[in-house]
Amino acid sequence: MSLRATIKPFEKKIFLSSPTMHDKEQQYIQEAFDTNWLSTVGKNIDEAEKLVAEKTGRRYAVALTTGTAALHLAARLSGVTEGTKVFCSDMTFIATVNPIVYLGGVPILIDAEPTTWNMDPAALEEAFERYPDVKHVMLVNLFGTPCRFDELRAICDRHGAVIIEDAAESFGASYKGRSTGTLGDIGVVSFNGNKIITGTSGGMLLTDDEEMARKARKYSTQSRDNAPWYQHSEPGYNYRMSNLIAGVIRGQMEYLEEHIARKKAIYERYQEGLKGLPIQMNPYDTANSEPNFWLSCMTVDPEAMCEQRRTDSEASYVYETGKSCPTEILEALLSINTEGRPLWKPMHMQPLFANCDFVTVSGGTGEDLFNRGLCLPSDIKMTEEQQERIIQAIRRCFD
Repeated sequence: MSLRATIKPFEKKIFLSSPTMHDKEQQYIQEAFDTNWLSTVGKNIDEAEKLVAEKTGRRYAVALTTGTAALHLAARLSGVTEGTKVFCSDMTFIATVNPIVYLGGVPILIDAEPTTWNMDPAALEEAFERYPDVKHVMLVNLFGTPCRFDELRAICDRHGAVIIEDAAESFGASYKGRSTGTLGDIGVVSFNGNKIITGTSGGMLLTDDEEMARKARKYSTQSRDNAPWYQHSEPGYNYRMSNLIAGVIRGQMEYLEEHIARKKAIYERYQEGLKGLPIQMNPYDTANSEPNFWLSCMTVDPEAMCEQRRTDSEASYVYETGKSCPTEILEALLSINTEGRPLWKPMHMQPLFANCDFVTVSGGTGEDLFNRGLCLPSDIKMTEEQQERIIQAIRRCFD
């Protein structure tokens, strides 16, 4: 525990990012009950798909149980099979990479770059030099921030590679006026309980290809053939979204812009309140992109880091006046009944992917970010007064 002065804990815990409900969600759930459409067909599913397609600008949105399920189908529909090599963002949540493993594919992990924390175009170019036959790239928009898409697209186009865009964290964000989820050849969004729009769970696959959308719907319902009995010619999955979950998403959709505005205000209050400290907020391309600000994050400047020790399951630090580190700051947040989290641990550092190739031109930007960074409480139900107390708790870590 920190030796620095403490702040009185909150009586009610402040979460990193919890669901924010309104009235419409209950209305559409009740409609599903009243009409007895509770399973994987119903008006809520149809309307939720329509709203997401309209919002993103994609022709088709296919409602599925989770964002991970959507990534699995996207990888399969893009041609990933046993032995297929796929270039993947290294700095991400494991759900980005797991679907490649499900299909027997081989992840090749591409380091992040410091201006967006997303896939480094220079490292991707280096990866193609090493593996010129690779035809699949899985991009991520980390913490709601769009990647440097034009540069990455140009590289992929030169090598004839398909882009799967994992926009699970960035629904509502945009790059040069285009919604994330539509930048790649096929896109995925998530409605998990902590996302900017939630269904408690759920995800959608986004495509402009009618045949791809048809296949996604078929695969998600156990690949049932068009026959009067249960007939199956290829393997499928039980991945179709329920009408109840779709009701929550349908009710949430009209509040998307409000949620984004409130998340942005949280980011800007941290940015202002933490001025003068040796920290940096998670960056983005201000000229070309507008994040959804899902999570506000920070890194401690290298020269202001106290000694931090981490194993695969534990973390500690050595107290030092005027310096701090993510472990101390997270302990300080916990001490006032507030949730924080380390940045995603890069995939090449995960025991599961220890044998996967890792491509970097910087020596390990993602690893450096993980060592120095953390996600701050970003719940849109948090008041300005509560956020100010959190800011003061962070500031005291550098006393």
